[in-house]
Amino acid sequence: MYTERPVESLNYSREIGRSIDYIEEHLMDPLTAEQIAAYAGYSLYHFCRMFSQSQDMPVMEYVRTRRLSRAAVELFNGRRITEIALEYGFETPGGFAKAFRKTYGYSPSQYAARMSGYLRDRLEYEIKAYMAEPVRVERPAFNVAGYGIETNVEAGNATQDVASFWYNYEGDNLEDQMYAKLNPPKHGEVGLCIPSDAGGNAVYLLGVIVEDFSKATPDMLTAVVPAAQYAVFTTPPVDATDEAGAETFAEVVKSTWRYIFEDWFPGSGYVHDEDKLNFEFYDERCHARVDSVMEIYVPVRERGFHETVK
Repeated sequence: MYTERPVESLNYSREIGRSIDYIEEHLMDPLTAEQIAAYAGYSLYHFCRMFSQSQDMPVMEYVRTRRLSRAAVELFNGRRITEIALEYGFETPGGFAKAFRKTYGYSPSQYAARMSGYLRDRLEYEIKAYMAEPVRVERPAFNVAGYGIETNVEAGNATQDVASFWYNYEGDNLEDQMYAKLNPPKHGEVGLCIPSDAGGNAVYLLGVIVEDFSKATPDMLTAVVPAAQYAVFTTPPVDATDEAGAETFAEVVKSTWRYIFEDWFPGSGYVHDEDKLNFEFYDERCHARVDSVMEIYVPVRERGFHETVK
């Protein structure tokens, strides 16, 4: 039994984070929504509503997505598809293959063959052959508040040299501070590189999405990200469970930026919409996992007849 917490005491981001940690710890167990809600200390109805609002998907769909992601790692290790399907809660290998193809765009065997070279050769961080096509989305304007550092990037964004600030910052836990002070409606950190002059100097802002800036403290930075059409790229998975893996993750993020501007744009039919802002999105999928990934949002518009890629 549990005692449901009063609504006025809710901190959705923190509680969702706890429930996600619980899911990760018990991913191989026969989890139910009722079990997860009880651990979080809420009624099933309230927890499911809270989780869907935070993660943009129902809780059991999230569990299924995480199991598929971990199953993908098992494919890297050469395990049999039948063994993986049963271990990760799918009734038949066929059901697993169907769900896997729907999520990744490849059958399990095709995906394993495609990614095997990436695992062998990724010390070179040549990831072109292993990048999936981006998803095109339109997002309305949104607000970001958080902490920032001064940096310098190449003019024109041909490459992005600022990556994975969370792993390199040596100081107080800024992530915990942000969530405690801002209490954002959804979990996930946004990384924004905002140009400050024509010489390549910029401010890199690590923040969370907020409804307004009323809770931002004087030591925080704020930004309004304008509405835009984006191409959304997901980085190839990296085992970031130790310090070496975290460094590899940062390098793969940098390599993904290079791929976007040097390889993808020229043949894409799109140009970079330089009046808008690029951003990185970090959620629970990049928090020291064996299959850590993050998303890069690049504002795009269709290329005009006389336009070329810069």
